[in-house]
Amino acid sequence: MARITGSNGARTAAAIRRVALRLIYRQGFAAMNLRDLAAQVGIQPSSLYNHIVSKQALLSDLMQEHMTALLTATDAAVAAAGPVLMDRLRAFIGHHVLYHTERRHEVYIANFELRALDPANHARIVAMRAGYEARLMALLREGVDAGELDIADIPVTAFAMLAMLTGICTWYRPNGRLGKAELVALHTELALNGIRRR
Repeated sequence: MARITGSNGARTAAAIRRVALRLIYRQGFAAMNLRDLAAQVGIQPSSLYNHIVSKQALLSDLMQEHMTALLTATDAAVAAAGPVLMDRLRAFIGHHVLYHTERRHEVYIANFELRALDPANHARIVAMRAGYEARLMALLREGVDAGELDIADIPVTAFAMLAMLTGICTWYRPNGRLGKAELVALHTELALNGIRRR
């Protein structure tokens, strides 16, 4: 099979990642094979190794890119919300929901293919996830300390909130009954109603 007309290394690498995301999302990591990936990208199977080290490394890279983008964008959204705690907490929640509706393939893979990583890659991605969870826990701790939030167990509350908010990636459809802004508002109220001090 000939190389894609007009392609270059960066474009081919981007195509590999894009197609890999789609295939892993649809088939699962174990079922996806590199021959199919190469065929859909439009390159020879042997040419894949000019762009990836291995199938395992590709999965790890996709997850690391996802987590880096999520952490960077979340930090920016929270910082832009200003100094008021509840504004920052709303920004965290709102950004999480939006990110998880706009990057459903990445989110799904990062959550449901974690088990497919080898121990070293697994540890690296879990550490990045822990950093993300720690950001939410810090906001919740700040709210408790300020007397604005009533939370019995901050880690459990953070994990429960993230599980609820992340779940949107499994059922959201762009042509659904509610738009993104409405879904953000609903999820924000659901998340905050159980922790606001009354």
